[in-house]
Amino acid sequence: MREMTQLLLRGLCLAAVLTAGSCSTGDGANAVFDDPVVNHPITVEPAYQSMKLSFSPTGIDPADAAHFEAFVSDYRQHGNGKIAISVPSGAAMQQQVVTLATRINEMGISRDQILVASRDATGGDNRVELNYVSYQAHAAACGDWSEDMANTLQNKTAANFGCSNQHNLAAMVSDPRDLLGPRAADSADARRRQTVIGNYEDGKPTGATKSADQSGAISDIGK
Repeated sequence: MREMTQLLLRGLCLAAVLTAGSCSTGDGANAVFDDPVVNHPITVEPAYQSMKLSFSPTGIDPADAAHFEAFVSDYRQHGNGKIAISVPSGAAMQQQVVTLATRINEMGISRDQILVASRDATGGDNRVELNYVSYQAHAAACGDWSEDMANTLQNKTAANFGCSNQHNLAAMVSDPRDLLGPRAADSADARRRQTVIGNYEDGKPTGATKSADQSGAISDIGK
């Protein structure tokens, strides 16, 4: 009787192990989880941005001026690291470097964020090249309708569920780096801080003065 009981217990343990193994499909390559963010992850990868523009003794070619302004503005919003200026070696190299670096600095880019390099003008290409690295967000293609959605007896999450939302998020995010983690806090406004502290020490109100147009009074219409 004792041997029979031991065999029965061993059989029950083996059945439990097999059942647990058959249910643990979450680690498979084709597993579908309840969270669509896990099923359709957004990948953020660095992308190399580059443009070339013509430069004459009078400065940037007018045809390239708008493109140049847009390129530097995009660097301010999405650039990672420094912006590089590559100019062809020659007598005009110094003038090109000074002019472009000054223009970029005037658009709000500090000089320590500007790199300068010279190169040989291969193939007669005397244009100036600007480069920087940004980040782009991507999501895998949607459209997995391999399941029979009319047969949902197990009430599992569909493989295609949430894919469009992930694609929309990857397309709409202003700065893909925000998907990697929170940004560092900006430095405090020293001028405003000194004003508030000065008003506090003088016994004056520390809040900003509001104009009549900024009044928060509730309208008495209808009373």
